[in-house]
Amino acid sequence: MRIELEKRPQVSKLFGLLSPLLALVLALIAGTIMFAIMGKDPVEALNAFFVEPLLEVWSLHELAIKAGPLILIAVGLCLCYRSNNWNIGAEGQFTMGAVAGSFIPIIFTDWHSPMVLPLMLVAGAIGGALYAAIPALLKAHFNTNEILTSLMLVYIAQLFLDWLSRGPWRDPQGHNFPQSIDFPPEAVLPAIIPDYWADIAGRAHWGIVFAVVAAVLAWFLMKYTLKGFEITVLGQSARAGRFAGFSSRKMVWFAFVFSGALSGLAGISEVSGSIGHLQPAISPGYGFTAIIVAFLARLNPLGAILSGLVLALTYLGGEAAQLSPGISAKAASVFQGLLLFFVLSCDTLIYYKIRIVWSRVRGGAA
Repeated sequence: MRIELEKRPQVSKLFGLLSPLLALVLALIAGTIMFAIMGKDPVEALNAFFVEPLLEVWSLHELAIKAGPLILIAVGLCLCYRSNNWNIGAEGQFTMGAVAGSFIPIIFTDWHSPMVLPLMLVAGAIGGALYAAIPALLKAHFNTNEILTSLMLVYIAQLFLDWLSRGPWRDPQGHNFPQSIDFPPEAVLPAIIPDYWADIAGRAHWGIVFAVVAAVLAWFLMKYTLKGFEITVLGQSARAGRFAGFSSRKMVWFAFVFSGALSGLAGISEVSGSIGHLQPAISPGYGFTAIIVAFLARLNPLGAILSGLVLALTYLGGEAAQLSPGISAKAASVFQGLLLFFVLSCDTLIYYKIRIVWSRVRGGAA
């Protein structure tokens, strides 16, 4: 007996639209079972994960802070994956964008100008794009597997950041803590809502605005431009794209550089807007979680806004669940993994049907 996947001759549009919602419901059911096995009240746990973070103004600001990088990275990944280029190293590009953008306030400490912050953001995007260009170069010219190269580069970026924070860029007045100097006010991404609106003011910065704008522009690019058509064609069939005059090699470069630039922008936005200095740990895994965001959005840039908020809620809910039901922070990671599993499973069953093949063992005479 063997199990085979047979491509369906026709795909249901209804189930295609409902697939992310179905995956979310299945993840909630699996999460309920998981919490029950852990000896926790499932209702209390799910309430801590998905309801409590939405009840206070400050927690809504925190939700926006966590959703910003997830959406921004996922938008780039949506275009990358739709072109059939598998960038798994967005976490490394996020890190290198933060490093590249932080170079200006850390090295040029005496430069106080309104141009500091814009140049930091540009440098962050360039840093992420250049780091993403490494797996693009290896795939386009040496036919190297981009999944492996982009993933391995994540660890190089993280170790490089750790070395900088503990070594050359460590604050000499920082009491030996592994972090850089605090960024001056002109190098800090400002809050969206000013402090004088006390009732609704909070820490949410312009990173979430960058993310929403990027999602809208990427959606427009995919739907109304020739480049979007090229991404779709080459993603579905490289051979058909060649007949149309499109270059697979150029698309590898475009997809990785575009994705890396948005990841780098997310990195410097996070450091400048939320942290205020460079340190060894600047991300709870945004680059990897953004992969789930992209697939939950069905590789639609606009859908990444909603799915990014959902995944950001699991981060925030994971922190809240540690306080009230006493659930480990790892439970949030498990829930995110369950969500990705069900998203991919639902998509697989929409496009393929399972067929069990029974084969008989025939014996022959010697």
